[in-house]
Amino acid sequence: MRSPAKTVCGSNSAASRRRCSAGWTITHNDDGVVFARPGRSRLDVSQDTEFPFGNAVRYARQIRQDIWRALQDQPGFSPIVEVSRSAEGMRVRAGGQIDRKFPRAHLEARIKDVLEDPALRARWIRWAGGAQHA
Repeated sequence: MRSPAKTVCGSNSAASRRRCSAGWTITHNDDGVVFARPGRSRLDVSQDTEFPFGNAVRYARQIRQDIWRALQDQPGFSPIVEVSRSAEGMRVRAGGQIDRKFPRAHLEARIKDVLEDPALRARWIRWAGGAQHA
């Protein structure tokens, strides 16, 4: 996903809209949405997956919460979730920015475990209205 335009929280331009949600920023652009802390948009570690079509913001919010729950013990970690439409459904890149040394392979495996968890995936799909709860 390309980087969204830099805007101020609360702007409402046609190309990009950013709003604050309890300390989190949801950036809308032509490609989809990015859910992150303000000023935290570098993906140092990430994993990709696909979901049925659904509400991009709802996918991003729920996946961000579960990624945070799984990795909150990692010092310096700030979760970031990008969701965009693809030909087959919704493409999700989940991961985060880490401001210190970290075990890349270990964190990528933990993120992958979260994204592939059948119970979490079912909940995210239901919440986002994915393919009418596929």
